[in-house]
Amino acid sequence: MPEAEGGPELLSLSEVARRVVAEGIETRMSHQRVSQLSREDPAFPPVVLVGRSKVVDWRLAGPYFKARVKRQGQRTDIKPDEREPNEA
Repeated sequence: MPEAEGGPELLSLSEVARRVVAEGIETRMSHQRVSQLSREDPAFPPVVLVGRSKVVDWRLAGPYFKARVKRQGQRTDIKPDEREPNEA
């Protein structure tokens, strides 16, 4: 049920994953991936704890997922060596 205009539309991370797929933003999305993004991406919208559930405002999460640059297969945990190949 949509919230009144101007109010937040709070969704659990599982619901966010389902909505991302339902709206055609991504072909697949798991709640684990949404949780990972919420922890690791500083641009992710604020997550609020409601009881024991983490929720996010869809009005912020929707545009985040639409604008997000995908880096499939790219290692994000290491940085390339900035030295010249002959200096090693």
